[in-house]
Amino acid sequence: MEQRSFDRLGRQVGVVGLGAWQLGADWGQVSEGDALAVLAAAVESGVTFLDTADVYGDGRSEQLIGRFLRDNPGHGLTVATKMGRRVEQTPQAYTLDNLRAWTDRSRANLGVDTLDLVQLHCPPTEVFADDRVFDGLDTLVAENRIAGYGVSVETCDQALTAIARPGVASVQIILNAVRLKPLDEVLPAAAAAGVGIIARVPLASGLLSGRYDEHTTFAADDHRTYNRHGESFDVGETFSGVDFDLGLTVVRRLAPLVGDGRTMAQFALRWVIDQPGVTVVIPGARNPEQARGNAATAGSPALTDAELDTVRSVYDELVRPRVHDRW
Repeated sequence: MEQRSFDRLGRQVGVVGLGAWQLGADWGQVSEGDALAVLAAAVESGVTFLDTADVYGDGRSEQLIGRFLRDNPGHGLTVATKMGRRVEQTPQAYTLDNLRAWTDRSRANLGVDTLDLVQLHCPPTEVFADDRVFDGLDTLVAENRIAGYGVSVETCDQALTAIARPGVASVQIILNAVRLKPLDEVLPAAAAAGVGIIARVPLASGLLSGRYDEHTTFAADDHRTYNRHGESFDVGETFSGVDFDLGLTVVRRLAPLVGDGRTMAQFALRWVIDQPGVTVVIPGARNPEQARGNAATAGSPALTDAELDTVRSVYDELVRPRVHDRW
């Protein structure tokens, strides 16, 4: 698998990683056995970067990854986790004591002394301008609780504020064929600063997999049921904030580009990989077949200029007027 660098972290990772939200909660039930099988299939397929969070299943995702690490020593994986969403979302919550407590809990869940990469998990906007928070993260590095830190963001403005900070190693941001705004400023700024870009929600919550239609229903405990209008967290995290029916129209417009030998999901992932400045894309997977299919995208041919132009033209026509300015 192609390797790309987190320059400020001093690490290389495979360009396709694994997002482990599905292994914790909010996507319907995934058994422990299935979760471990997904991890095994991903790593066997060349994945070296796993992304999780302390809030995914209230630690379940981290614990499952920790078990996998113990059962597979010498793995050579980079594990990124996120913190800060288990408390009321106020800037005052981001104290050094809390940062220590949050990272200590994740260290215990993962069974490691030092976290490879910890990210603030879409904190309040005021946090990005608070020097005390980032001084606290520098303290965690000095204490060897973490090897490096980054941020997960909702908006491009938050990303640009974070990129300007010298200690930030990575920015995790939604990037996919129905969320193109990061291409304008965020990816060029990150590349210039040596900040890694972790592209999340690359399939727009599965919408860009091409597997859904107007008759598709999701489980009651799946955020694609209960968060379609932002009832529980930012609506941009569910179908990238795009109306489900509109998203189906986008998929049908892009489907003729897929051709033989690849799936719609692989086409959508390849689009992300081909964007200059992306370090790693982190699709989720509910079963080993999905994990293997996602990883295989790393070895597929780059999209043609004509294909890239079509994605942009469909976005400009259908999606840009509705969501571009929101995030």
